[in-house]
Parts: sequence; structure tokens; C-alpha cells
Amino acid sequence: MESKHCIVVGASHAGTSLALQVRKEGWEGRITLVSDEAELPYHRPPLSKEFLAGAKELNDIRLRPEKVFKTNAIELLLGNKIVDLNCGTKRVLLADGTELHYDKLALCTGASPIALAAGVAMHGVHTIRSVADILLIKQGLQTAKTAVIIGAGYIGLEAAAVLAKQGLDVTVLEMQSRVLARVTSTTMSDYMESLHRDHGVKILTSTKVLSLEGESSVEVVVCEDGQRLPADMVIVGIGVRPNIDLAVKANLATDNGIVVNNHGQTSNADVYAAGDCTSHPSALYGRNLRLESVQNANDQSRVAASNICGIDKVYDAVPWFWSDQYDVKLQMVGLSEGFDQVVIRGDATNKAKTGFALFYFKENRLIAADCIARPKEFMAAKQLVVRKSEIAAELLMDESVEPVTFLA
Repeated sequence: MESKHCIVVGASHAGTSLALQVRKEGWEGRITLVSDEAELPYHRPPLSKEFLAGAKELNDIRLRPEKVFKTNAIELLLGNKIVDLNCGTKRVLLADGTELHYDKLALCTGASPIALAAGVAMHGVHTIRSVADILLIKQGLQTAKTAVIIGAGYIGLEAAAVLAKQGLDVTVLEMQSRVLARVTSTTMSDYMESLHRDHGVKILTSTKVLSLEGESSVEVVVCEDGQRLPADMVIVGIGVRPNIDLAVKANLATDNGIVVNNHGQTSNADVYAAGDCTSHPSALYGRNLRLESVQNANDQSRVAASNICGIDKVYDAVPWFWSDQYDVKLQMVGLSEGFDQVVIRGDATNKAKTGFALFYFKENRLIAADCIARPKEFMAAKQLVVRKSEIAAELLMDESVEPVTFLA
């Protein structure tokens, strides 16, 4: 009997983790990991931080050495792309014309940066999603003196920190009235804006880009309010869209991502999905979520791998994230959307450099926390959010109480 074949589409965190876990869970047949990037799989978070800063080289951020894939008999098809998926015949078509049959398929296609409508093809305009993106930025940094970053989300702010430390004149533009407006409170937004301004970064909120101007490359960013900002380099960080083209072609259910159940299974029984491209149910929040995080990619892919191998596992992890900017580490757990109360532990200006934690409540239950240099509070909050805990604000605010006590 011909051995069964599992094909994994996409070789970032979710795809790499899923392929290795499928083998670990006992899949004896063929495993093929397909990536449209020619590089061995690598960590993405360092791209906007250590890799951009030059603190780490490409080999330092590999997800796994090549020998690990060989040891686990995982066939790598790098620099190739699946362009069509037929769930009826259980076949995929690659860009080079190769056709492959699968028994189980996993879509770990990730997400792509949203392009700026104006001047996106202009030289000197960049996004941050791949090694190739960063290599182009590094090339531009050899001569650039001014940089404009469009979008004050995590990627934009992390890039701003790196470029400011390298001596560039950096301006960050944000359409919303504050930075990180979609994901955190005004307290944290105020702190992050102050942090960047202390390092010489100009932050312009409630500011929309009208157009980019330049001859051979970008020279000026024109804003709707009439401001004209000189720019040798522009980095666009206005969000991402899930890569769902293959799923749409195959008539799989999609809704702000590839819809999966809590087993990682799509609307087709033999097709699974994991990572940034998926919309999955969350019992904790009572709705479908699409998360862009390494934690979600890794945890969800391991659950999908188990179910591919016939081992019943359910995914309902609490979301958590992190961001490094300058010498500051921000750790977040849960989703604060819809909060009706914020409890502050410590000095939220962090002028004393002792850090602080923000606890977000909705209807008296803890739903999320943001922590600056407070790892103990972060670890406690992970469990408190899962429990949907009701906990007294006075206890959280009392610095004489150790965070582990919150769990009692």
C-alpha cells in the first residue's frame, strides 16, 4: 500500500511546527513542507528588531537547522508555491507545474502586509514581513538619513526604535488619535508615545498620508493636512491581510481568515489550517478570533497536527504577545477590547524604571493585562485571564503583595 502523504503549505512558525509535530505524533508516511520563500524557515519577530538592527544574522534566527528536517524525513520544497488546490481530487498544483496528491493538507499560509495605495511601488518604500524585506531596508540604511514610518502598531514602533538607535531622523504617522489604539488603553499609548519621543522620534497622530513624491525614489511624504515630510526611506506598517486565496479557490469557508473548528479543521475534513491565516473559535471570548502571534501559530499548529494523526485535541489557548522597543519589554496577555475598567499596578509613567502592569476588566472579570518589565504579573495574569477571575482592584494595586498571591 502506498504511504499516506501530508502536505503543509507555508513554512513559517505554524507550518514548521505542524510538520514536525505530525511526525512526532506518529505519522509514518510522507511529509512535504512547501514555502514560496527560498530560505530555510526562520523566526519572524526578530525581523523588525535584532535582524534589522544587525544584532543577529539570518542563521541566528532559523527555526530549525536543516538537519532536523532531514532527521524527521520532512521534504522541503523551498522557493516554490502552490497555486491551485482541488479538494475533490486531493491534489495541489505548484508554480513549477508539479502536481502532488495529498491525504491530509495543512494550510499555514500566514498573512501579507497591506499595501499603501499611494506610491507603494516607489523605490525606498518598504514593508516588514520577510528576510528579503529587511535586506532591502538594510541596503537603504547605508545612505538614508530620514525615515517616515506609516502606522503606529507594534511593527511600526519596533522599526522606529531600531532606526532611531541607528541615528536616523524618524517620524511615525498614525491615522488614529493615539499609537496602538486598536490593541491597548490610552494609558499604555501615552507611555509608548513618551518612550519614543524621549528617544527623539516624532509621533504624529490623527495624520493620514495623501501621497508619496519623488523622482527615482521616495523623497517626500505628503499628508492630508498639508504637511510635507522629507523621507529617504518609508516603512509601511498599516496591518496585514490573511492569505486565503488557496482556500477561496478550493471553496473552503472563509471569514476574515480560513475558518477552522477547535481541532484546526477547515470546512473540508481532510484540510486543516493554523496560524495567522485562520479564524478560530475561542471559548474564552465567545467568538471567532484571528490572531497574529507566534504563540497562536505554534500552539494551534500542534493541535491541528495531533488531529491530523487521529489524536483528539482541542485548541483554546489564551492569547499572549510581546514587543521589544529600545530596552523595554512589553508583554501582553488576553484581548482588552471592550474593557470597562483598568487597574494600574505601579507607576504607569515608568519614570522610576520599576515597570508597571495594567489589568483590564469587563463586567468585573479580568480579560487582559499589559505589563512593562513585570514578568511576575504577566505570568499571574495568564492564569487569571483563563479563569475569568474576579479580583479586587486594591489587591492588584498593592505593591507589597506578591503577584503569585493573586492566584490564591
